[in-house]
Amino acid sequence: MTAKESFDIFARSVRDYHVHDDIDFPIENPYPADSIEATLYAKNWVDAVQWHLEDIIRDPQIDPVAALELKRRIDRSNQVRTDMVEQLDSYLRDVQYADVTPLPDATINTESPAWALDRLSILALKIWHMKEETERPDASDEHKARCAAKLDVLLEQQQDLTSAIDALFEDIAAGRKYMKVYRQMKMYNDPATNPVLYKK
Repeated sequence: MTAKESFDIFARSVRDYHVHDDIDFPIENPYPADSIEATLYAKNWVDAVQWHLEDIIRDPQIDPVAALELKRRIDRSNQVRTDMVEQLDSYLRDVQYADVTPLPDATINTESPAWALDRLSILALKIWHMKEETERPDASDEHKARCAAKLDVLLEQQQDLTSAIDALFEDIAAGRKYMKVYRQMKMYNDPATNPVLYKK
């Protein structure tokens, strides 16, 4: 699985989400269950829903009770997203590169492969939505031009990030880099480590 193939899966998920453009529409994953492709597609679907939740919660007229429920839904979504990234890293370490012996001088990357793929997933969403802004019929020419310039940067970033991720994959496969999976250990979600919760 290359970064380009991963991006194509993310882009497909973004397109599929926007067929209905509904945060509550159930995912219809087109890939075989338990495949890496299905995980990547589901990961981006979570990102797409969360993207739109973040839009909704910024409505200045939103009902405070609804906003609180949305905030809690975003928190749950963030935890799902983190769990999926760690699942991807575990797959890469324990399956994809299980037989690789790191070289004596192998180094660790500042970012794990799955967290880099997470950035690529979000980038697929940024590209989709920035392109939408360049085509808005109610937007000014100045707005469209600004967004077109930003879209160019995002597309360049896509090329750079894809190349960098593929280089990381190659380095891991060759033993020049090695992987560790660090759990995020988010303390505010845990009733045992969030003082607001455990002091109740």
